[in-house]
Amino acid sequence: MTTPYDHDALFFKAKMFLNRAMDSEDVRPFDEQALWASLALELLAKAALARVSPLLVAEPTEDGKNLLIASGLVDGEGRFTSVRAKTLFSRCQKAFRPFNETEAAKITTARNEYLHGSAAGFTNIPESAWWPRYWAQAAILVHALDREMHELVGLERNSVVTTHLEQNTQNLENSVQMLIERSKQRLAQHRAGTLPAKVAREWRPGLDNSAGFLHRESARCPACGVEGLLEGDEVLETDVHGGHAGPGYDTPIELTIGAEYFGCSMCGLALDSYELLEAADLETSFTVEGDPDDLDYYEGDYGND
Repeated sequence: MTTPYDHDALFFKAKMFLNRAMDSEDVRPFDEQALWASLALELLAKAALARVSPLLVAEPTEDGKNLLIASGLVDGEGRFTSVRAKTLFSRCQKAFRPFNETEAAKITTARNEYLHGSAAGFTNIPESAWWPRYWAQAAILVHALDREMHELVGLERNSVVTTHLEQNTQNLENSVQMLIERSKQRLAQHRAGTLPAKVAREWRPGLDNSAGFLHRESARCPACGVEGLLEGDEVLETDVHGGHAGPGYDTPIELTIGAEYFGCSMCGLALDSYELLEAADLETSFTVEGDPDDLDYYEGDYGND
């Protein structure tokens, strides 16, 4: 793919801009940090769309050269002109739910006012509130690229982003929705034969999506509707169904397990925390049959009096 329309090149440019945006205030004031971050958000939007098709970001020209280059029909660099940020964000809202076009547009509007207007500050929103709202949108685009946040900001700064996201009350709901929607989209692309080659090499329906916990129970996938697996290790309760129990007895034992993970091998959905399971309306515990010989393990010093 020609460089101006290459989604990896756009992603790495966003990474470079965010590296500047996340410098300490001793190096850059908040206004400058927010300026670089706003530029990075637009680049992430371009990268996410270009990964699906470069035609989604190339601005048509009278001779059609931009579109011809973006489609790969002709060689050349062309004069890279992308569609406006408003168009990018509108398309991202439709393609990568729950991306919020309005929230993203506020960031761009503030940037334009800062650069071209008379205002001396970047935004009236306090810095402590601005960053959580920013990362809530950026995280959705990173996920749409099938990348992890640390690939964008680095391992050392990943915790900074996590802290901001945790401060956003909508983040948990957004996280669940984006994971579900991305899984739906990935499965639909696979069925239509339009899944990007890199993703197709790493994922296909039927691959094991287990986290390897000790206990498992089937559950309906909130993304594709097939049976996935709830998993967990922690025994919350042990229920002995009458009679004697312990080594040498066949008394049925029912274990209540705390769910810690849900995985679907059909669409690839993975929810890896209690909070995500709860937000997705999945059960946060499940029951399995226990082994009477392991009762001491389940309950500690059972029967030693």
